[in-house]
Amino acid sequence: MTKINTSSSNWLSVREEGLYVRPADIFVDPTRPVKNAIVTHGHSDHAKPGHGNVYATPETLAIMKCRYGDNFAEKSTVTTLRRCVELPGGVVMTLLPAGHILGSAQVTLVYRNEVATISGDFKRSPDPTCESFEVQKSDIFITEATFALPVFNHPPIEKELGRLLQSLEEFSDRCHLVGAYALGKCQRVMATLRNMGYKDTIYLHGAQVKLVELYEQLGVELGAWRKVSELDDVRCLSGKIVLAPPSALADRWSQKLPNVMACMASGWMQIRARAKQKRAELPLVISDHADWTELLKTIEQVSPKQLWVTHGREEALVHKASQTGIDAMALNLLGYEDDAD
Repeated sequence: MTKINTSSSNWLSVREEGLYVRPADIFVDPTRPVKNAIVTHGHSDHAKPGHGNVYATPETLAIMKCRYGDNFAEKSTVTTLRRCVELPGGVVMTLLPAGHILGSAQVTLVYRNEVATISGDFKRSPDPTCESFEVQKSDIFITEATFALPVFNHPPIEKELGRLLQSLEEFSDRCHLVGAYALGKCQRVMATLRNMGYKDTIYLHGAQVKLVELYEQLGVELGAWRKVSELDDVRCLSGKIVLAPPSALADRWSQKLPNVMACMASGWMQIRARAKQKRAELPLVISDHADWTELLKTIEQVSPKQLWVTHGREEALVHKASQTGIDAMALNLLGYEDDAD
């Protein structure tokens, strides 16, 4: 077991299962089944089935039920945003919006007058499908570092989707197949296109449908859509937008579509080698994580005494924070991936 000590106590530590809150005997986003878990959001690298009791937002619990079935945990405790919850051992928990996907939350814990905030995955850019990130001043801030390098400077999503719509106009004979993760990215792309005035039917790979339907049940309006498999003749998809899992861009399923323009919606598309690896003819830099500038801005606003950095480009962010006088360290948590679906 790796122990990470704070300046005033050792109530938080890293164990094989994940980040452990000792006085409450609870883990945050554990990577294996535990007795008590706080789950920040529904992506499969953070939301595992099989826990004894899960604390999460109503939307995250609904996503876990949708993906894993009714018995995803022995017990689930609905935890609404901004409501203080008293955990065992004198720990008080509050969930705040993380802006990552629908239902995503930061976990703020208060113990013996020390405030620790675990951000989970987060972004600062607007997203019509979820509440925006809220800053919480904290003594300890635990942040992700997925895109924690200066090279990552993500443009507004409207600019990237504007490029998609422009391509659709210029190449009206081509089916624009967009690789987008089934949870979060797919729905954000759909909702933003609607806000930009795109009214045409959006077509979906079957793997996207279940979570699109869930988002709609939870009140997110996504406009007209249809499953590709319902079409008698896929040639009608020329000049249309089709959303599919990233893996579908290179598999047999996509080969039946007419004159495909392979597009990929990901923060990694800022790296040309990644775009080439994904065979993206039209790379769209659309990320659901904070970029380098947003990470630095968030750390400055949270103003922590200690910064703990998890899963991603940890070294660069630790070095940058240390230059500003913050006591920063890498947690080296394993098991988390970018937008794991």
